[in-house]
Amino acid sequence: MARRYDSSTTTFSPEGRLHQVEYAIEAINNAGTCVGLKCSDGIILASERKVTSKLLAPSKTSEKTYKVDGHCVLSVAGLSSDASILIDQARLRSQRYYYQYQEPIPIEQIVEHICNYKQSYTQYGGLRPFGCSFLFAGYDEHFGMQLYQTDPSGNYSGWQATVIGANNSAGKSFLKNEYAKDQDGAPTVSDGLKLAVKVLNKTMDSTGNSAEKYELFCLRFDPADPGGSNVSHHVLTDEETRKVLEDVEREQANQGDA
Repeated sequence: MARRYDSSTTTFSPEGRLHQVEYAIEAINNAGTCVGLKCSDGIILASERKVTSKLLAPSKTSEKTYKVDGHCVLSVAGLSSDASILIDQARLRSQRYYYQYQEPIPIEQIVEHICNYKQSYTQYGGLRPFGCSFLFAGYDEHFGMQLYQTDPSGNYSGWQATVIGANNSAGKSFLKNEYAKDQDGAPTVSDGLKLAVKVLNKTMDSTGNSAEKYELFCLRFDPADPGGSNVSHHVLTDEETRKVLEDVEREQANQGDA
C-alpha cells in the first residue's frame, strides 16, 4: 500500500507517514559522515571526505564545511547541490539581520529560518524535500557556543555531541560512552579532535585511512572579546590532521598493550 503514497510529499500514508521525507533522510544516511562536538574551549566539526576519483582536481574550498557568517559555520551531509541553495539562504538571512539590527544574528534564528524553508518543501505540491542535513556550529552573546542538527523534515535540535550521515547510529553509540565519560565536563579542543577521529574511524568503511579522507575544523571564541567579533575558524591542514591521526593510533596502541 505504501507505493500509492510514496510519490507525493503532500499526502500522508494510512500509517501517518510522509514517505518522500523518509527517503530523503535515507539518502543522507548513505552520505559521508559528519561529527559535531561541543568542547570546553570551542566546537569541532569533523567530516569524511569521499574520494570519488584520483583524476579530479583538488577542491579549492572545503566541500563539507561552509562559513555562514563570522560567528557561524555548518557541515553538510547529503546532496551538496541541494545544500548550496540552503547555505545561500542562511547567508542572506544573516546579512539582512545584521543590516537591520547592526549586530550578529543569534545562531538559533539562522537554524530556525533554514528549517522553516526546508519544511515548506514538504507541504506544497510539485516540490521535493532537500536531501541534506546540517550541523550548525556558532557563538552568540545570548547562549555562547551552540551546536544544532537539522533534517529534511524541517526539525532541528541542539546537541552536545552528534553524528549525521553514514553509520550515524554507530557513531552516536560510541559518543554516548566516550563523550565526557570521566565526568569532567566537555573535552578540550585537542582532546575533542582525537575523539572526532575515533568516531569517524568507527563509521568509515575502510581501515588505515589517510589524512586526505578527513576534514577537521575547529571554531573558537576569545573570551577577551565579548562582542563575538573574534570567533576564529580553522580547517586543519593535512599535516595537522596527520598528527592527530598519529596521536589516536598511539593511544589505541597503548590501550592494546595495557
